[in-house]
Formats: sequence, structure tokens, C-alpha cells
Amino acid sequence: MKLKKLVWVVSLVMILGIGLTSCSTAGTEKFTVAQLATYDGKNGNKAYIAVSGKVYDVTNVGEWNNGSHQGVSAGMDLTQVIGDAPHGKLVLDNLKIVGTLTK
Repeated sequence: MKLKKLVWVVSLVMILGIGLTSCSTAGTEKFTVAQLATYDGKNGNKAYIAVSGKVYDVTNVGEWNNGSHQGVSAGMDLTQVIGDAPHGKLVLDNLKIVGTLTK
């Protein structure tokens, strides 16, 4: 019975095109500081933040209203200030990584 379920899941994954190749390309986009700034969460823009070289999507995070969270704005590198937040870097584990920040 377990083998049949495994075969079914593998078949579904292959049919839908979900595989290692789709996983390996996630988060590979590179952003300059200027490009990141355009993802400020305002006027319909997505909201991205950078921490320690990784760029995270906070667009649909309820605490980020209109690109702002506790006086901090999206579209910026928050590496220097995230340690001051009560949650610290722990909150990043729940966010989608969309790329890396290049300097």
C-alpha cells in the first residue's frame, strides 16, 4: 500500500513538473541596492527586504502594511537593524527567499 502511494506521488510530481530543477532556481535572482529599492511595497509594488545578503519577500506578510513595519521600510537592506527587533532573525525562517543582494 505504501509503495502504491509513493508511486502515485512521484507520478504526480512528474506530471506537474515539480522537481529538483524548480527548487534549485528558487531565490537565484540578484538584486543591486538600487533594484531592491524599487520593491518598497507602495503603489502595488512587491515588498522585499534584504538581510545578510539574502532578499526576502514580505509582500503578503500582514505586519508589513504598505511596505512599512514598525517604522522600517521595505526595499532596503535591514541587516544592521534586524537585531534590534524583538523577533530578531528568527522571523526570516518563515519568509520566501527571492534572491541575493549584490553590492
